[in-house]
Amino acid sequence: MSSTFPGTTIETTSLDRGSSKLLFDGIFATGGITLSQVSVMTGLEPYLIQNWVKRGFVSPPVKRMYSKNQFARIVIINMLREVLQIDRICGLIHIIGGSPDNPDDLIGDDELYHRYVDMLADTSINITDKRSVLEAAQAACANCNDSLPTARKQLVRILQVMLYAHTASKLRQSAEELFADLR
Repeated sequence: MSSTFPGTTIETTSLDRGSSKLLFDGIFATGGITLSQVSVMTGLEPYLIQNWVKRGFVSPPVKRMYSKNQFARIVIINMLREVLQIDRICGLIHIIGGSPDNPDDLIGDDELYHRYVDMLADTSINITDKRSVLEAAQAACANCNDSLPTARKQLVRILQVMLYAHTASKLRQSAEELFADLR
């Protein structure tokens, strides 16, 4: 059974630890990617991505090319936008220093996305058990820089929020599909 990487149209047979990092390394092996490539890989219309850039949710592409961090931000927004407002998603990312493409950030948007996918690789997560979700988020942050314990704690919380919001989005989609079948 195949699925897709969260927030993308990119198919995978399974979400394993490190799988999103391998994917990103392959996609960005030659540098940045174009708007049309971002559009295909996310299923988003180009005008929507350009709107997010215009509104400051995503930094502008450099020489018409999007970086790993920009792509990750677009994917995270796409993944959570059905449940959270875009400004709230960007605020969530900003808590851990995720300003668009700032190399001085504690953790980049791509690293946040990779940690999230690694958390999803834990198939023992019981979404209805807060302790299970907390433990999965803590495991995804196991190798975080411990010199900043407050930031690590915030990252754990952000991953929990992302999991609940992403799950709510998937559940809503499932409910919509079932509803459509009733007609």
